[in-house]
Amino acid sequence: MCKKRVGVVFGGRSEEHDISCKSAEFVMKALDADKYQPVYIRITKEGDWLECTEDFLIDDLKEKVDFVFPVLHGPYGEDGTIQGLLEMLDIPYAGCGVLASALAMDKALFKDLLRSKGFPTCKSLVFEKTRIREDYETIEKEIDEKLGFPCFVKPANMGSSVGISKVSSKEKLKAALRTAAAYDSKVLVEEFVPARELEVAVLGNYIIEASFPGEIIPAGDFYDYDAKYSETQKPSKLIVPAKLPDSTCTELQQLAVKAFEAIGGQGFGRVDFFQSKEDGQIYINEINTIPGLTEKSMFPLLWQAQGKTPGEIIERIIDLGYERYYSKNCR
Repeated sequence: MCKKRVGVVFGGRSEEHDISCKSAEFVMKALDADKYQPVYIRITKEGDWLECTEDFLIDDLKEKVDFVFPVLHGPYGEDGTIQGLLEMLDIPYAGCGVLASALAMDKALFKDLLRSKGFPTCKSLVFEKTRIREDYETIEKEIDEKLGFPCFVKPANMGSSVGISKVSSKEKLKAALRTAAAYDSKVLVEEFVPARELEVAVLGNYIIEASFPGEIIPAGDFYDYDAKYSETQKPSKLIVPAKLPDSTCTELQQLAVKAFEAIGGQGFGRVDFFQSKEDGQIYINEINTIPGLTEKSMFPLLWQAQGKTPGEIIERIIDLGYERYYSKNCR
């Protein structure tokens, strides 16, 4: 049997470079050596492409691989950029396409889309970086009146809770806005809802399968970058599956599938939710189109809890990538 050459692309220019490398390790270990020949392609923090330790030109990609598995979290990978490149090169790849990737990455546009379709989301406001510099007092007043404190301030385009602050008072708002604006030209400010943090993994192209929900109990004040990945502080707890009534599990699964479909999602992803501790209301927070794939990440843990091995998970994602490619290109 001729093995498919799978290019595992990892690293990248985003702040999540190191986590991408850890996710790539999971994918590499899970690839079935009898079916796939891995080609390891690392993108440096400066944007250079390397095949193992050799210099690598993008022009060579189509000659070296049959399929690409992007494991690039955040900007320059999860946002539709590499997906567009692969479309132009006519190479099948894992995960969502250009539009779905871009929509899910831009939290401001994503929430606008959800609201337009009637999905439940927390209240939020969006501000351009230039306006934050030039019209701060008006912004502070608008946030105070429409959202109140505490609130969350985050870059509109970023993953893994990078650049996010929980702001308890007006006095801390300006610093939080500046921190978020350092990562993106748009800043999203969201109301604070005391809530449980729940996540559902999804797999599929035209028929989407949803996992049982899992729950995160953050080690810190909220599930920020350190709470996810720090090896020095107390780890956050991942409860798989979450302890929920059957009706709530069903509601979360249905919402996850519908939200994934709403952005045109295909392949795989993770849909994150809040459930209010006060009234049980469920809110969609975000969709990750290339979720963490480390041994401690929720996406693989959720599917493993339902009997799928790491090898089966990765093979399913590859099969879905080929299915979408042939559906689009073979007439």
